Amino acid sequence: MTETPSFRSYVEKILDALAADPERTVIEYETRQMGAKTLRTLIYTLARAMADEGVRRGQTVTLLSGNLPEILAARYAANLLGCRVNYLYQGKSARTQAAIVEDVETRVLIADPRMARRAAQITEMASVELLFTLGPAPVGRDLLELAARQSQQPLTSSARAQDVCLLRHTGGTTGHPKAICRTYGLLNALPQLVDLDHGQTRCRFLLCTTLAHMAGTLADQALEAGGCVVLLEDFDPATVLATIEAKGITELFVAPGLLYQLTDHPDAAHRDLSSLTHILYCGYGASPARLADALRRFGQILVQAYGQLETGIVTVLSAHDHGRPALLRTAGKPLPDREVVIMDSSGRHLPTGEAGEICVRSPTMMDGYWKRPELTAEVIGDGWVHTGDIGSLDQEGYLTVMDRLKDIIIVRGGCHVYPTELEDVLNAHQDVLHSAVFGVRDADGREQVHAAVVPVAHSAVSEADLHQRIQEHLGPMYLPASLTFVDALPLTSPGKPDKDLLRGRVRDDAV
Repeated sequence: MTETPSFRSYVEKILDALAADPERTVIEYETRQMGAKTLRTLIYTLARAMADEGVRRGQTVTLLSGNLPEILAARYAANLLGCRVNYLYQGKSARTQAAIVEDVETRVLIADPRMARRAAQITEMASVELLFTLGPAPVGRDLLELAARQSQQPLTSSARAQDVCLLRHTGGTTGHPKAICRTYGLLNALPQLVDLDHGQTRCRFLLCTTLAHMAGTLADQALEAGGCVVLLEDFDPATVLATIEAKGITELFVAPGLLYQLTDHPDAAHRDLSSLTHILYCGYGASPARLADALRRFGQILVQAYGQLETGIVTVLSAHDHGRPALLRTAGKPLPDREVVIMDSSGRHLPTGEAGEICVRSPTMMDGYWKRPELTAEVIGDGWVHTGDIGSLDQEGYLTVMDRLKDIIIVRGGCHVYPTELEDVLNAHQDVLHSAVFGVRDADGREQVHAAVVPVAHSAVSEADLHQRIQEHLGPMYLPASLTFVDALPLTSPGKPDKDLLRGRVRDDAV
């Protein structure tokens, strides 16, 4: 991407929005409120404090934190200096996090004081030159204290369009992470998925999942649009519903499984949720039956997005599209500047209706994987991002995502079982709230179908009932070797069912 003199990073645009109305509240967290002037000042002083410690453009700053307002300011400050920022996902071991820290050449680790012990463990295993905490802690130096000594005057951005802005990790890692490089110029090209202009009523975005994932980008867009971000530390359906009512939330982002939890919670029936204008969901394929339940509960305000860290958002199923039940299994249509084709294993473009690998070209494609040129060439060597997802396009251009290539279960005889198909059948049962289907190899090396099912409380649904339903709708090939009832599905930090953990449970039970 060529540099232009007029380039302004996303951080500068947010700073402009904060300066335009300095007295308004822009972040709410627990009982705290942070005004636009306070946030703007904090960004500048944090950046100056880091610069005084020798932090410069092109260095890596890694963040270890919950959803604190200060960690959002720290990201903006690091990006103002032209640094690349890397988040550590929660739920990973210290060893895995240390491997990521080492791999992305972290110079600075900024930690939530509540995670001081984990920060100490990481820095024992990885070489980090500077350890800061956002408040007093038994390790590192208090970056907020250092910032308080700095001038509050604006600081010119050092970022360039072609510089790496964010490093986002995808998949698991035990030694060599797969980090996706996203540049400052790419971030400027990200689409606004919902209309945040509410006239006299400013948008109020509720962030109840990790800042390290898509919710962080949506927070950026809300602040740039002149809105307010309400931060929760994690997702709890009762708390989310109460917060929507109490805070007049207009926008909400959740993964499909979390949307189901909101739909099913008894408080959803009597909370005043009329302020909501959009519920954006994405992360993995949603169940049409469960989406129909959500539409009955919340109205036609659902918006689905499909994409990957490698591609950015590719397709959107609009709120209007949700009014057509036949489209609820789709992921919507490609955005105007996205190209989507379906290819077979030889790279041949397949015709409408045929299933194959979803391949994408877009202005928000990643530059590549960090220090993985061979993998980068494999994924985007022909100019298309090969997503690893299986899907098809219909006559109207709507994309149906069937499954991940790696998640397809190849059973005896070489037949393919698509987990999403089986999950749809299970989720459509009146006594099933959620399900996850996955493959596990048995002692003979054959892959077997397994399912974990969350039943409606106090229901009498049995394994035999669900087996009969599967037999009727999909046939015996889809019958799982085990079908386990669970109180809840384990979720990853971004809110996806943790199928690796579920596979581990099946393997442990087989020992």
